[in-house]
Amino acid sequence: MPQITLTTLNARYIHASMGLRYIYANMGDLQAVTKLIEFNINGRIIDIAESLLQDKPEIIGIGVYIWNATETLELVKLLKTISPETTIVLGGPEVSYEFEKQELVSWVDFVITGQADLAFKELCSNLNQNRKPVNKIIHPQAVELSEIQLPYAYYNDEDVANRVIYVEASRGCPFKCEFCLSSLDKTVYPFDLDVFLNEMDTLYKRGVRHFKFVDRTFNLKVDTSIRIMDFFLNKMDAVNSENLFLHFELIPDHLPEKLKSTIAKFPQGSLQFEIGIQSLNPEVQTIISRKQNTQKVKDNLSWIREHSHAHIHADLIIGLPGESIDSFAKGLNQLYSYNPHEIQVGILKRLKGTPIIRHTQEYDMRFNPLPPFNIVSNKLISFNDMQRLSRFARYWDLIVNSGRFKNTKELILSENAFYNFLNLSDWIFSTSNQTHKISLERLYSLLYNGMIQTLEFDTDLVSSALLSDFEVSGIKGRPKFLDVLGGDSDARKIKSSQRQIRHSGL
Repeated sequence: MPQITLTTLNARYIHASMGLRYIYANMGDLQAVTKLIEFNINGRIIDIAESLLQDKPEIIGIGVYIWNATETLELVKLLKTISPETTIVLGGPEVSYEFEKQELVSWVDFVITGQADLAFKELCSNLNQNRKPVNKIIHPQAVELSEIQLPYAYYNDEDVANRVIYVEASRGCPFKCEFCLSSLDKTVYPFDLDVFLNEMDTLYKRGVRHFKFVDRTFNLKVDTSIRIMDFFLNKMDAVNSENLFLHFELIPDHLPEKLKSTIAKFPQGSLQFEIGIQSLNPEVQTIISRKQNTQKVKDNLSWIREHSHAHIHADLIIGLPGESIDSFAKGLNQLYSYNPHEIQVGILKRLKGTPIIRHTQEYDMRFNPLPPFNIVSNKLISFNDMQRLSRFARYWDLIVNSGRFKNTKELILSENAFYNFLNLSDWIFSTSNQTHKISLERLYSLLYNGMIQTLEFDTDLVSSALLSDFEVSGIKGRPKFLDVLGGDSDARKIKSSQRQIRHSGL
């Protein structure tokens, strides 16, 4: 029997590959000779190769994604140099489409496109019986979800204790948003709900308290959504249910009353909704085949914010065809007015196989040829402006989404949120020439100077907001930006004004 290794390079240790565990769960009589081992992209490639070849596997299956494509190419080249006789099989979204021109594909023996849950085992069985496939690229036939063994038993105790546990009650998506790989799906395919909930019960009993659902449209079938949520609500009534946290992706304009009633039952800190807005420009929505009722989006986000304890993580994308800077600015300001807890600002990426490529010529869309294949310019946004917007997104994460600057961010975004923050972002970069590895203390000083010099905020307002945030930052010692203020006497004045504001009820 061949020795088989399943592996991938995760973005971070905390991530656990659900895809590998699906394949391992479906190895059948080959499971006994199959090993599952994960790494992350920060590891030294030569050390990863040494670890993989230590047991002298005959077959290595590697999951390839947008975040690990570069590192996987380096790994595969090294593996084939050291052990050319080892059969290497690739799978995953990064090699399932447009594989003809990929250097990575040229180095390996086989590629399985699409869902490899059963196909990898079949390939290994054929190779074991000297039935080598004629074609290097293997396109598996579609299988019923009922034929697939679920992966959840193969999250081990270390995973349960330290890592995010990914689960899915369904696969597929009925929508055709052209920037997303799910646009290639024809419909949604649900797993047997009784079987799925039984698996969730087992995970819960093993100690899992953080469940991240990867379903693209969790609230598409409301009765199913309610049954799943009721299952977890019942757990919250049980002993030792503390810290239960659920993450769902929601369709933003589909929130019927009976689902609202269930959502309202969840306590503080137990529920997070990832809501993909992407663009609030109706013309852009039409271009990318995205159907979205903006008024319902507004009403539903407002309801969640005002009548539930759920945390709202809303997404917007920079660089969509037809979206100018002013258009994106309007959308961000509009979304900010809906008051979600968090707005994730992302840069458009050209995922292989997605229909977004059909707009390349008309909108002069130019993408980085290397991972993560981010857009670098288009008809409406120049390269220099796209660079500015990329820095905007990075600083937005550091300042607005970090949770460290609650009072400061409200001041920055209090009027014309997008352009205020863009101007601040431009100033921070021109001053520091950094987007990464900025110490927290340094960031406080940059914010102080930038808000006064560029946004022309009142010194006392800026100082008061920053000091309020600094007091709960966990940083020990005197804040360095006070040196700019002129010493402790100014700090005492600012703290006195803070107390006056709080006592006045403002």
